[in-house]
Amino acid sequence: MNHTLVKVAAAQLSPVLGSRDGTIAKVIDAIAAAARAGARLIVFPETVVPYYPYFSFITPAVAMGPAHLALYEQAVTVPGAATDAVAAAARRHAIVVVLGVNERDHGTLYNAQLIFDADGTLLLKRRKITPTYHERMVWGQGDGSGLKAVDSAVGRIGALACWEHYNPLARYSLMAQHEQIHCSQFPGSLVGPIFAEQMELTVRHHALESGCFGINATAWLSEEQVASITSDPALQKALRGGCYTAIVSPEGKHLCEPLRDGEGLVYADLDFALITKRKRMMDSVGHYARPELLSLQLDDRAAQPLHARGDALPLFPHLSRSACDDARPDEPAADHRPAVARLAAG
Repeated sequence: MNHTLVKVAAAQLSPVLGSRDGTIAKVIDAIAAAARAGARLIVFPETVVPYYPYFSFITPAVAMGPAHLALYEQAVTVPGAATDAVAAAARRHAIVVVLGVNERDHGTLYNAQLIFDADGTLLLKRRKITPTYHERMVWGQGDGSGLKAVDSAVGRIGALACWEHYNPLARYSLMAQHEQIHCSQFPGSLVGPIFAEQMELTVRHHALESGCFGINATAWLSEEQVASITSDPALQKALRGGCYTAIVSPEGKHLCEPLRDGEGLVYADLDFALITKRKRMMDSVGHYARPELLSLQLDDRAAQPLHARGDALPLFPHLSRSACDDARPDEPAADHRPAVARLAAG
């Protein structure tokens, strides 16, 4: 069996609220610390740069405009100075980095996950496909182009954010691409202890079902930060707990003691032989699958707000030919009726 050993880290980080540059500096420091400890991969929390929009969970929509606009000003463009700094740190320390950011694309913010290879190359930028509950007032929706497992210096990596793990088809799309390391990111310091309990069940179950390693990272807020977000003691309760930074084996076992409070790094050695050991018994996308009965269809094209066709192309020189080709004018319009309806129609 292939006993490839890889040391990895997960960071429970407290963002610098209101400061992209301040949080990026802490991220770079954590990258250096993990590399000094021998880690070849580090995972950071969901949208930790510049910070998760905690305000949206406790603030009425009519009153959250100023905080939302402030997040726009501190958000990350990809590429940009912030991503250049992280890429340089990954390259300098020869470490793979999985980072959650608030990405700004013109007039919209997205919950984005970035995977940098050990040479600093940006392997993947993906956007959370459906923001959860209050998050829909903050972020736009992602698309299927980011549902990819990518090859890196430490193995084949897949990533999902928070409650995307409750979309079983999103998880299955990465399983079917044979991810070896699944990187999950949650906000942390939210909802309370029950959130951490649910998170642990989710992360450990996916590792078991996928037959991969799971690395989960959450953020943490100090009492001073909680007070800066709201002075209402009743609402402050919603900004505590919910922290679970952990590393899990393909057998669903903790490989280190999870971090549930405060800042810090957790480490573990991944023995890739455990993947084969698990999948020999149960391979959800191999010998335990029944694709002739049940299979997944994924549209992995990037969503485009404008499709230029034929002679119209010169009018839109900023559009690539590939973007125009995606329109597929020779195909009939998609029929989005349920399969049962189409069959009934003959």
